[in-house]
Amino acid sequence: MWTRHAQLPVQPRSHARGMRSFACACVGGLAFVWLQASQAQITLPQVPVPNLPVQLPVDVNKTAGSITRQVDVEQLRNARLVRVRDLLRKNRDVIEADPKGAPIIRSEVLAFSPTEAALEQAKAAGFGVVRETGLKELDARIVTLQPPQGMSTKRALKELRKLDPGGAYDFNHIYTETGAIEPAAQPASTTQMPSPSGAGLRIGMIDRGVDATHAVFRDSKIHLHGCGDRAMPDPHGTAVASLIAGQAAQFHGAAPGAEIYAADVFCGAVRGGSVDLIADAFAWLVAEEVPIINVSLVGPRNVMVEYVVRAVIARGHVIVAAVGNDGPAAPALFPASYDGVIGVTGVDAHRQVLIEAGRGPQVDFAAPGADMGAAIPGQAFGTVRGTSFAAPIVAGLLAVQMKVAGSPTVNGASAALAAQAIDLGAPGPDAVYGKGLVGEGLQAELAAAGHIEERSK
Repeated sequence: MWTRHAQLPVQPRSHARGMRSFACACVGGLAFVWLQASQAQITLPQVPVPNLPVQLPVDVNKTAGSITRQVDVEQLRNARLVRVRDLLRKNRDVIEADPKGAPIIRSEVLAFSPTEAALEQAKAAGFGVVRETGLKELDARIVTLQPPQGMSTKRALKELRKLDPGGAYDFNHIYTETGAIEPAAQPASTTQMPSPSGAGLRIGMIDRGVDATHAVFRDSKIHLHGCGDRAMPDPHGTAVASLIAGQAAQFHGAAPGAEIYAADVFCGAVRGGSVDLIADAFAWLVAEEVPIINVSLVGPRNVMVEYVVRAVIARGHVIVAAVGNDGPAAPALFPASYDGVIGVTGVDAHRQVLIEAGRGPQVDFAAPGADMGAAIPGQAFGTVRGTSFAAPIVAGLLAVQMKVAGSPTVNGASAALAAQAIDLGAPGPDAVYGKGLVGEGLQAELAAAGHIEERSK
């Protein structure tokens, strides 16, 4: 394990990249965008959603790649807000919106390693302790507090910050995945390939569930965390894992045969993707001494996540994250935008950045994110699109680079990977492609798996 030195401040500091909070949730599948945009408007005063057109101006008979090139970025951003509104409308008893429209768990406020005096003060003010999430490996804990009867979640956060100005409190935000998957027209052959190059590597992921029984993982050991004793395979989690370590006759990820540590933070639950579950997943991966962690989830800036991410990086772990699909003009998404996290954008087969991909100084690398396939549950494959699927490629390549170059630090491995990158856009590092495109050779092989044809949903 690599060692880096960092110290958590008492209070969160301003980010050097000038990030802003935003209403979370990623852009979903393109058909989902079209169908949701055609539904009647729902009135939710708490969510600042602009008026949407009855139907997006796209031809659903065209390919997914063609559709995304025709839909403008503002409409993609509106589609994300539609998804947020739908989530809130269907789960009013559990989920509500924060002041900026991001989904949060209703009547819960999180405290990062509060002192006993601060907890007693909160209890005296009528707050109840719902649960504690121990983060022993990070020398921290997250305490979930419930406000007194009749107090809103928004007011509860203000009251706790007023009671304990030196403490760290925030909403229990919900984070979501950042990509779309289309089932393939036909399955790919899963004939075993020899000499997996990722053998001996350990890579973690925080995502949805993984189908560990899929044939592409025959050379990989998959460790599962979350959901109790239940295995809950999901297309998104399975696809991400396959792009890291999967291997078949016409398909292989960036580090085929690598050992995967997969934390499922959704488990099919309404509160899936919440901050406390993400923090627990990070702590588990640190305890298992997994050096590289992929996060294909996005959400708003959150004090708990920021502190946990800093603690994980300070212990020498590498975090790779998708920058998200809210469009080039959207506010920064997290955790990709935190200092020290390697942010990844996606490109299509023509080396064009995905029109929905986020842009800014948080972009460190570009990798294939469209016009390619990935494994999904049921011994099948699917076509994928989104920055969710570019990030695991970079995570796998970094792991291989560390193995090949023997680099003891992420900076060394990142520099070596950057030296291999194809410079796109403006000369040198830029806000669209970062240090350049890596893993391009994988795109053709992934697209060839099962002769997958990209289609609209």
